Amino acid sequence: MAEKRGTLIIIGGAEDKKVDLEILKIVHNISGGKNSNIAIITTATENPDDAAKEYCNIFENFGVKSVYGIKIYNREQANKDSNLEKIKETDCIFFVGGDQLRISSILGGTKIHDAILKSLNNGKAIAGTSAGASMMSEIMVVEGKDDDAPRKCTLKMAPGMGLLQGVIIDQHFNQRGRIGRLLAAVAQNPSVIGLGIDENTAVIVDKDMKFRVVGTGVVTVVDGRDIIYTNISEQYQDEPLAITNVRIHVLPEGYGFNINTKQGIIEKKINFYGNDNFEEEKN
Repeated sequence: MAEKRGTLIIIGGAEDKKVDLEILKIVHNISGGKNSNIAIITTATENPDDAAKEYCNIFENFGVKSVYGIKIYNREQANKDSNLEKIKETDCIFFVGGDQLRISSILGGTKIHDAILKSLNNGKAIAGTSAGASMMSEIMVVEGKDDDAPRKCTLKMAPGMGLLQGVIIDQHFNQRGRIGRLLAAVAQNPSVIGLGIDENTAVIVDKDMKFRVVGTGVVTVVDGRDIIYTNISEQYQDEPLAITNVRIHVLPEGYGFNINTKQGIIEKKINFYGNDNFEEEKN
């Protein structure tokens, strides 16, 4: 029987790995600190050895019980019992960046995918940065032009890994000017919440589907439930998107959002390493 749903740590990419390492310290703490077992999954990257070594060194320096890379290059390896055992032993599964379509196409629907979902539903932590963040949603952005007005033809989406229902996640958000493509994604899927996460910034999603923001940037939340009009279904491929009455929240460190109630959370007292005391805004 499941203890409780675990914690998702969704990082917008380019997290600090050299100076303060704030976000990675939080990953370490949530995983169990010096008693933790952490698995680094390198499926997204074309340089798995370098990525595994970098993150293993960081977590070893923090102090862990064990940390190791799991290199899965194809679907056959994603169904191997030896890899499943490694997943079952972990307190935290950490996905590195690269190409989110590699994660979903190689791991999706495999025994490893099932083990990851079971780990989350049994109280374990799942963390991911950049592509490892985008793949967590049920629908993920695969490709779209940066710094461009929102247009239907520039956006490609695919099923994600389904770790977080009801959202679409985009990363490197303000640094790469991705508001247009997230608006287009929400226009096509107005029932879901769009999360745009800046670099060196993360959302920490708890068992109650509330998240808090940590890091130096902001998280942009796009809520399309009250959209009155959009031309997304009629527009020609190169025609700019029209959209009205979309709601946007901009949340820096210490603020948060309730995915179930779709309400922003105003900081009252915050402790990123323990229990939070949030006050939800009244809409």
